[in-house]
This record gives sequence, structure tokens and C-alpha cells, in this order.
Amino acid sequence: MTPRTNLASAVGEPAGRGPADGSSLSDELAHLSRVLHALKASVTTGAGPDARERAAHVLLFPLTRLGPLRQGALAELVHADPSTVSRHVTLLVERGLVRRVADELDGRASRLVVTPAGEAVLETMRQERDGMLDQITASWTREELATFTRLLHRFVQGLTDQLPSLGAAAGGASPCTEKDR
Repeated sequence: MTPRTNLASAVGEPAGRGPADGSSLSDELAHLSRVLHALKASVTTGAGPDARERAAHVLLFPLTRLGPLRQGALAELVHADPSTVSRHVTLLVERGLVRRVADELDGRASRLVVTPAGEAVLETMRQERDGMLDQITASWTREELATFTRLLHRFVQGLTDQLPSLGAAAGGASPCTEKDR
């Protein structure tokens, strides 16, 4: 069985399914959501500290992209429960991947800053992600990849525009930048 077939059966979808088979955008998005969930589960298998740590590491992406953020703004930005983000941030601080610095505008509050060790973890995660995407798109032409990337960016931006809290949490900054695509 190929990885696609394994993953397709893991999420309850036939391997040959696709737009040419008459599925709608809504169907494909539901399928994508299930596949992404399965991928996430395969990366964070188990209930031990590794799974919790990997989930916490995902917070490094927006902190690096947008710069220092308050913990509450980070929770809102990633659409996660503040208590969950708090646990993840505590882990990141304990591991030396993030540090708290006083907020320049309000000394009683703190902002989260990624440390050099956090940058190294983030770079490893980025290389893993890029390697997987390179494998998936290896047979695509440059034009296909460029078109898909452009249209996906447009689609994600449209979704983002439907979530006003997303832009507000980041101080108006777009959560998707050229570096992340």
C-alpha cells in the first residue's frame, strides 16, 4: 500500500477520490481537514511528553513570524483555549525555547520571545514540513506549483478575512507571509 492509500483509508476516503470524480470544493475541504488531522496525529502519536511538546512547538511559528506577543493574543491568534496555550507556553519556557520579556507599554504584562534554541527547533520543523511538501509535489511542474500556491494563498486569505479576530489578535498583521508559503 502506498502512503496515500494508507492515509486515505485511515480517514475513511477512497484513494481515487478527487475533483475529477465529481467531488465538490466543500467535500475536498472536509477531506483535507481529515487528512491534516491524521497527519497531525501521526506526528504527535502517543500521549506522552513528546506529543505535548510537539503541539507546543507549533506556537513558535506565529511568535517568530509576528514577533513578541502577549500570551492572550497568541491564544486568540491560533484559535486555541487560553488554558491550553498557557500549558504549552509554560513548557516552551521550561525548555528554554521561549522567554518572557516585559511589555514596553505595560510593565505588568509580558510578551513571549523565541530564543535561539526555539529558532533551531522551528528550523527543524520547517525542514521536515518542506521535505514532506517537496515529496508530495515532486511530479508537479513549476507552473502547477506556482498556480496552486497562488490560489491557496488567495483561498486562505479569504478564510482569514472571515475571521476578524484573527487579524485583530495579530495587531492587524497577516498570519500568512511569503516565508510561510
